[in-house]
Amino acid sequence: MSRLAERTIVTRLVLAVTAAMSVVLLVSGAVVWWRVSFALDRQVDRDLTAYSDVVAGDVRLGHAPPTGTPGLVHQVYDVDGRLISGDAGHRLLRRSEVRAAAVGEEVRREIGSLLPPSDRAQRVRGLRVDTPVGTRVLAVAADRRGHDEALRELLLQLLLAGLAVLAAASYAAYRTAHGALRPVERYRAAAEAADPDQQVALPVPRRRDDEVTRLGHTLNHLLARIASAHEQQRAFLADAAHELRSPLTVMKTDLEWVRGHADDPVEVEESLASLAIQVDRLVELSDLLLDLEEVRAAPAPHEDADVAEVARRVVDRLAPQAHRADRELGLRVHGPARARCDPLRLELALGNLVTNALTHGEGDVTVTVTGHAADVLLEVHDEGPGFPPEFVDRAFDRFARADESRSTRGSGLGLALVRAVADLHGGQASASGSTVRLTVPR
Repeated sequence: MSRLAERTIVTRLVLAVTAAMSVVLLVSGAVVWWRVSFALDRQVDRDLTAYSDVVAGDVRLGHAPPTGTPGLVHQVYDVDGRLISGDAGHRLLRRSEVRAAAVGEEVRREIGSLLPPSDRAQRVRGLRVDTPVGTRVLAVAADRRGHDEALRELLLQLLLAGLAVLAAASYAAYRTAHGALRPVERYRAAAEAADPDQQVALPVPRRRDDEVTRLGHTLNHLLARIASAHEQQRAFLADAAHELRSPLTVMKTDLEWVRGHADDPVEVEESLASLAIQVDRLVELSDLLLDLEEVRAAPAPHEDADVAEVARRVVDRLAPQAHRADRELGLRVHGPARARCDPLRLELALGNLVTNALTHGEGDVTVTVTGHAADVLLEVHDEGPGFPPEFVDRAFDRFARADESRSTRGSGLGLALVRAVADLHGGQASASGSTVRLTVPR
């Protein structure tokens, strides 16, 4: 602590901001890592479970399991751990694990490590299967290299982004502190270079009204009074010098105190506030990526629901946002609109479309629900110019933006999420002009 107190104010402020931002980045990075890792792990487990169900069914009936499935392999053991068949190039389960699975325990193990990268990375599941020729132990494995590579890439991106943010935060803190203390240094230099026989005037900014500026005016008034006293009492120079020693010492103490406490908290707060807005996006990104992954991994919808009621909930929820922008958000329903769908994910997709129209479109926004014989059509229309013709073909791609500038608002994932919901329902998503359509088969 004593060594830190001996450092300059700029250095201490930069270290404090860097430490605070490091904590924020670690926490936000951990959240992003956990959410993405959770989504990737769930997908690997889904693939492994689906493959094990198929292979276990064949083994149970005495059939030969399928081989050559990309990224998935299996092996069959007897209860003593002897390998009977399989298409894996290496043993998936140890003998102790085979014996544990033979008595009904479900065995899981990981082969290979995330860091350092492994040539062979698999997630293995072992389970007991009763067959016409006796009890067998089935081991199935899913290739985890793509999963691990995605996590390693995410870790690298988080590290690079964190270093960039820390550098930006440190630079902003340095510039803020240096700018706040620059007048103090000018005061010091002016006072140091002043001719003792002339009146000293510190270079105080005229159009600022902060603590350092007010101190400069106070010091100038004081220096003016000192100069006046010097002119009036030149004959008493020796006594005046003695009498001025104490006030000069007080002034020096005041200057040192200002140097330690005169940093501008408003500018520092604004700098920290702008850094806080960039995280909220990757979370928001992570949130959108997680939503997108959840939609893609979701089972086929099986609930018979009223699509018009889903649209009504979206309109009721977003109508206040439209009113605040002096715009109207309306709903039109034509014909019965019941369909087999996932209401929550359909509401998520429609909400994205309406929000996009309110954010990027113009004029009133209309949501139209039309029931056809084979499907239900959802349309979101605004009165703006709509999508550029050259952008329509890739509007639903991930991270696609009509404006390629990365400073544009939005993540470029909203329409990709809409397409994922359409694919989940076996429907289609399309756009033309200022209208976006989503069909849901009945």
